[in-house]
Amino acid sequence: MKVYFLRRLMLVPLTVLGVTFLVFAITRVMPGSPLERELQAAAAGTSEGGGGGGSGGTSGALSDEQIEAFEREYLYDKNVVVAYMTWLGLYPRERLYSEADFKPSKKGDQLSEETIGGSIVKDPDNQVLVSLAGTGRPVVVQKVGEEIDWARYVEKSKPMADWEDITKDGWEIRYETAEELFERHLDRKGGDSKRTLENFIPRAVIYKSRISGLLQGDMGKSSVFGEPVLDLIKSRMPVALYFGILTTLLTYGICLPLGIIKAIKHRTPIDNISSVLIFFGYAIPGFALGALLLVYLGATKPIFPMVGLVSQDFETMSTIGKIKDLAWHTVLPLLSYVIGSFAWMTMMMKNNLMDNLAADYVRTAVAKGVGFNRAVFRHAFRNSFIPIATSLGQLITLIVSGSLLIETVFDIQGFGLLQFRAITGPDQMLIMGTLTVASFLMVMGNILSDVIVAMIDPRVKFQ
Repeated sequence: MKVYFLRRLMLVPLTVLGVTFLVFAITRVMPGSPLERELQAAAAGTSEGGGGGGSGGTSGALSDEQIEAFEREYLYDKNVVVAYMTWLGLYPRERLYSEADFKPSKKGDQLSEETIGGSIVKDPDNQVLVSLAGTGRPVVVQKVGEEIDWARYVEKSKPMADWEDITKDGWEIRYETAEELFERHLDRKGGDSKRTLENFIPRAVIYKSRISGLLQGDMGKSSVFGEPVLDLIKSRMPVALYFGILTTLLTYGICLPLGIIKAIKHRTPIDNISSVLIFFGYAIPGFALGALLLVYLGATKPIFPMVGLVSQDFETMSTIGKIKDLAWHTVLPLLSYVIGSFAWMTMMMKNNLMDNLAADYVRTAVAKGVGFNRAVFRHAFRNSFIPIATSLGQLITLIVSGSLLIETVFDIQGFGLLQFRAITGPDQMLIMGTLTVASFLMVMGNILSDVIVAMIDPRVKFQ
């Protein structure tokens, strides 16, 4: 059995990789990318605004440089395989990106040197001054033909030949021709553009390569929230765990004993009345119950708070005050969370236990003198719990997934609402981050379910 579970654990990374790659590829072709949203916002700004700023009537439009920046940040400048490997953290990405054009001298220009920002560029056709991203330190780049010859920090107190090479600090340089830039522009425009090759100027690009992805704890940056995806997930996890654990404890703590009582007291008033109540609760969706409770117990009769998980002055309260405030805000959402699961769990426990109480091995045990309570709890209950145990592992997923509709009704910033915002954004990096967490927990939950079943039922042998 140990070998079986080791094989299952070894398949977890492959399963998660398969799921995440499939979704990553789908999100690349689905409409509504971060770049498309920025272009739509720019177009809306152009149509609303007028011409207050910008040149050539392009106020509000994104420049090629801005579009390229978005493509680099969200990996749209690479094919899907390379982009996925970069997101995963197995392929380097360019950070601290700086660029400058090699602007050719105008015909008849007799200047042998020009001053830019106080630094001398002696050959304007083959040298360019670049300001390094992050530090702003000036760098002169020299090209020979279509290759970079050198790039050095500007040091006015020394001759240019003695200036320090920037590659010693880990900087990388490449030369991009006008043809390359024009081809990218045509790809971006779908082959239809008013600009020609003459409109593009070769440039020098300086950057640092850094491997930073999922394996290094970097899930990218959310295009909707503008924050790191990992920080967003961390901020929502405490809320999801809080309600998930409370819901699980209440559901199992109430439904299992209630199911046992209903099985023992079958067709008695206790059984009939409890069945009516739990099926009535099952018929009401959790979000609908939440809305009703919010109206009658939050607005009409302001007994409980209406929205949020804590009050605005929560930080100024004492420890006891914070506990009371959190508990008071928890009552209505928690009722909405647990109401739907009561019927399934209770009736599953009742029906399984009744089947086992009617089995031959229980009747034989009672006939041999085993007490009824001992026959129920030492024999029948254990076998009755096996079908329920098959879903115990999935509690890991349920604990963190939350409920989108309930979180929306009560304005609770949980994991479910975060997943919804990622999909409706659409926010590719946030989709990938939440999906990675959910898929990993789902796979681990399946393995945990098998472990629990094997522990409860010694007849189960995984090979």
